Amino acid sequence: MRRLPPLGALRAFEAAARHLNFTLAAAELHVTQAAISHQVRQLEAWLGLRLFERRGHSLTMTEKGRGYLAEVSAALDRIASATSRVKQDVEGPLRITVLPSFAACWLVPRLDAFRERHPQIELKLTTSTQLWDGIDDRFDVGIRSGLGRWPGFNAELIARESLSPVCAPSFAAGPSPLREPADLRGMRLLHDVPRDGWRIWCERAGVTDIDLDAGLAFDDAGLVLQAALQGQGVALGRLTLAERDLQAGRLVRPFDLAVPNDYSYWLVHPRAKAEREEALAFRAWLLGQADPVTSLLA
Repeated sequence: MRRLPPLGALRAFEAAARHLNFTLAAAELHVTQAAISHQVRQLEAWLGLRLFERRGHSLTMTEKGRGYLAEVSAALDRIASATSRVKQDVEGPLRITVLPSFAACWLVPRLDAFRERHPQIELKLTTSTQLWDGIDDRFDVGIRSGLGRWPGFNAELIARESLSPVCAPSFAAGPSPLREPADLRGMRLLHDVPRDGWRIWCERAGVTDIDLDAGLAFDDAGLVLQAALQGQGVALGRLTLAERDLQAGRLVRPFDLAVPNDYSYWLVHPRAKAEREEALAFRAWLLGQADPVTSLLA
């Protein structure tokens, strides 16, 4: 039979030893300073030795206390890891429904950073263009494009979107180089849905006499960018999705003009759904990656 001191006293000791301050330990554990002091004295009495030296407002550790801290911290870390693994086995991976274009162009290239920060959290991504209704319990959180107002959901802004022509560098510098918007006449245009984006951009650029119905049309913004990467034409690219390809020089913007898109990207989750610890970690990481980050209560 194991002789173990009270777990609460061990947690109080470990927090107080890390901070060398009872007040900070109390704030971390959401208890009062008096409770931390009481728990530490209880542990010292149970052990029959002093763990801290108290000199006025100064707190230092005894030699025995330092040695005990190393063992206790390692044990608590093992308990936390074991608990996380058990919870993961019970609850399964964090389930995310996300737009195919956003997953391919924005989210997946960043997931290594999430795994480095949270190696214990498993993710399951399901791509869909359909808005999650929140009643379907197959998902924990979703990433969607829209105005940010969906009844029954909390929606937090990941990134606002703007539109600008993008193409492969070889296409921009080809036999008919793109130097000004009027050079788009006769070029193959690549269309996203809805198809009025090119019309709005051309009106802002003051360009007329362009057949805006011609060219290739796609129902996925990621496919539009893929076609542009392959030199198949000029896409009116969603700059949030094209960001990495533009930074790497795989795509270029032949013109500076960009027009705002009414639809932005949002992290959504049902108001009534209690958030898992893994969902909170994913949310904090995701919004930390985003620019700008604001929130809107749907």
